[in-house]
Amino acid sequence: MIETNVKNLLNAIPETNAFGEKVVLVAAVKTRTAEEINLAVAAGITDIGDNHVQEFKDKYAYIEGNPRRHFIGRLQTNKIKYLLGKTNLYHSVDRLGLAEELSRQSERAQTASEILIQINIGDELTKGGFSYGEAEKAFRAIRNLPALKVKGLMAMLPLTDDVALLNRLAKKMRALYDGLNDGSFERLSMGMSGDWRLCVDAGSNTIRLGTAIFGTRNYNK
Repeated sequence: MIETNVKNLLNAIPETNAFGEKVVLVAAVKTRTAEEINLAVAAGITDIGDNHVQEFKDKYAYIEGNPRRHFIGRLQTNKIKYLLGKTNLYHSVDRLGLAEELSRQSERAQTASEILIQINIGDELTKGGFSYGEAEKAFRAIRNLPALKVKGLMAMLPLTDDVALLNRLAKKMRALYDGLNDGSFERLSMGMSGDWRLCVDAGSNTIRLGTAIFGTRNYNK
């Protein structure tokens, strides 16, 4: 099933978005076994994204094929040390304190960490991230921190059937991305299994898909 899902997705996802940017598929691997992840990588997945540091640690040595590693979940500052030097891109830098600590630890480890700034584009109380109104100030502060490279923005759209609202928010995120881009941006990470098509149409160039690849999660495993 995993191999078929990957093949179908790679055929369905356009090579580039409307802005001519390559669309990258990040497999969201929360709760997935190393064996499941390796099947996906063997089928053509080049990028995988973890949500939990403990899972990342437990499975790190068992992942084959050398995929690019993304951290896409909420990150606690005391867990940064387990990801340094092993994570290619942090998607969810959702507060200034996290950026400052990631900068300090990256500088101490003599490494440069590539990050995305998380924006709470739907102003949802249950989601982290900077508000739309805070985005510019946050970007100006974070881009000046040592040992960090801001590579773009990340957002999660609300879980709703209101397609018009989702379209407006996705396009608002793309406009924010373009407005803040100082030439260093590469990634607008927006779109999951239920809304990735809409997000790519709006200008996302990085989508994070889990159930579309692996099926429904089993949290009892």
